[in-house]
Order: sequence, then C-alpha cells, then structure tokens
Amino acid sequence: MSPRVRRPVNPDRRARARVAGPRPPRGPATPHPISLNPAAKETPVTPRMMTSAPITPLTPTQQRVAQHLVDGLGPQEIAARTGLSAVTVRQYVRDIRESLHCPPRCKPPVIVHFLCNARQVAPPTTDRPMPELSPEQQLLLRAVAEHSNPSGIAAIAKIAPADVRAAHDELLDKTGAANTTQLVAWAHAWGLLGARRATTMESGASQ
Repeated sequence: MSPRVRRPVNPDRRARARVAGPRPPRGPATPHPISLNPAAKETPVTPRMMTSAPITPLTPTQQRVAQHLVDGLGPQEIAARTGLSAVTVRQYVRDIRESLHCPPRCKPPVIVHFLCNARQVAPPTTDRPMPELSPEQQLLLRAVAEHSNPSGIAAIAKIAPADVRAAHDELLDKTGAANTTQLVAWAHAWGLLGARRATTMESGASQ
C-alpha cells in the first residue's frame, strides 16, 4: 500500500485565515414563509348536509288503501271496501311503508302519522273538540305516533316501560279514540301533530 501524500499548504491561504479570525457559529436555519392561495384562505368550508330520501308518491290504488288505513280500517275491512284480497291489501301497506321510509315493521299508527305528515292523504274530520292534554300526555301522543316498540314509546314519553299501558289507556279515554290509529289520525285533524302543531307552538312562543 502506497504511503499517503500530503498536499502542500498555500501560505497565502493560511495567512488570510489568521486575519479573518474564526468563523461565527451557524444559527438555526430561517424557515421560508409559505405562500397560501388567497382564494383558499377566504373560501369557508361548508359542512355536508344530511338530507332525507325523497318520498315516492303513492299510486291511486295505494292512496285508496292509505285513506282507509287513516280512517282506522284493518286489512280485512279495507279488502271488503276495495274489492281486493286481504293479502293484496297487506302488500299495499308494505309498499306504502317503504314509499314513506317508515321504520321497519312499524304498526298502522306510525304509518298513519307518516301519511299525514307527508300529506299523502287527508286526516279524517271529527266532531270531537280538541282535548286539553298535559305536557306528559303530549309527549306520549308523539311517542305512540312515532314508535311501535314499547321501549321506544317509554323513552320518548319519559316514563317507565311498565307504565306505558296505563298511560296509553288514559290517553285513549281522554280523547275518546277507539284505538291508537284513530288517536293519531284525530291528533292530526286537531293539529296536535305535524307541521300545524309546530306552527301553533312557535306563534304562541312569539307572543
């Protein structure tokens, strides 16, 4: 292995180094400013809005079945009125439930509530005056119109599940309705449910 050859040092370069003195220590690197797009800074971020699926309009036959349903008739009675079989009526009821995006396996009172809210049918007329319901009874009315499960009704009405039956029977007695379906239909006719009720409450609050 050949010995390493040292290069001769230029005396002029060494003299300049002594005159200049030691080099100052390097400081931290200065970050370069990042230029942002002015349009990106001024454009606000719009949150995504969750929209409900559009309701499919009912066919004329579905509207006939729906109107009888709102009037409180069962599948057998609707079949006798329309000339359809009970099996066909039940299929129409399932189709109506899907068209309105009702909860799966919900019972007729909930379907009637969705029908009246979507204005697919007109609520029945009644000569009975609108009853004065307590706030607890109004919550229960809303609960039975939106839920078929007793646990769901109890949660919305803010009562114990064991007390749902007694409170429900008391609500039927006070309104004079024969069943829950008729109760929900009459509540829409009285304006206790749906958009008309919300408008009434807002106008009362503004006063």
